[in-house]
Amino acid sequence: MKLNFEQERLLAVVAHPDDAELLCAGTLARAHQEGAAVGICVLCQGDKGQPEPPIQNLAEVRQQEMHSAAKLLGADLFFGDNPDGALFDSLERRRQLTEIIRQFSPTLVLAHSQSDYHADHRASSVITEAATWFSASAGNQTQTPALKQPPVLWWMDTVNMTQFEPHFYIDVSEYVDTKLAMLDCHQSQLQRGKDTSFSPLRDLMLQQCSARGTQSGVSAAEAFQSHTAWKRCAAW
Repeated sequence: MKLNFEQERLLAVVAHPDDAELLCAGTLARAHQEGAAVGICVLCQGDKGQPEPPIQNLAEVRQQEMHSAAKLLGADLFFGDNPDGALFDSLERRRQLTEIIRQFSPTLVLAHSQSDYHADHRASSVITEAATWFSASAGNQTQTPALKQPPVLWWMDTVNMTQFEPHFYIDVSEYVDTKLAMLDCHQSQLQRGKDTSFSPLRDLMLQQCSARGTQSGVSAAEAFQSHTAWKRCAAW
């Protein structure tokens, strides 16, 4: 699969700060280099991922970490206000994300897989699938007018590649350093590397993009699936 992101607008909708770095930052960096506008929408506050010792005002700290990471990428940044573990599909959450999608006006949205391990990831997937569709529905009114057509939707790889059969891969061999630099902004989470209930994020990310690269014949890759329903996929 060969494609170029020139003149596209990519929006990654993720559950937590640092999810984009793990799953799609290389694709966003490549797209930006090729002339696309890129954005990241983080739906949850990141308030539950405490290192040891705990950090006061963790949600504010993680928001600043995300700002630093997005700046490295040159990405527009949007935030939801949902506490970790409290994200679920509702009319209000669909409406909030619909407004963000209309503000950014993406041609392509990257969303969590509904097979991913975390409940917030799965909820984010459901909300994003609905909001991308309703972003082009004039009958669903928000502050910003409806888009002319819904953006294309790709499902991102799952963390640790479990229960995910890629439809295609994006070569991100030249952008692993960008992924690492962005991940390094999330020091509150890197400090959790010795937590037995967590995973060393740098190792996890490098192993995953290397494995997906091996599968697709390049040094490093990110894997995706197309949303194949009517009006949700497009030729490139």
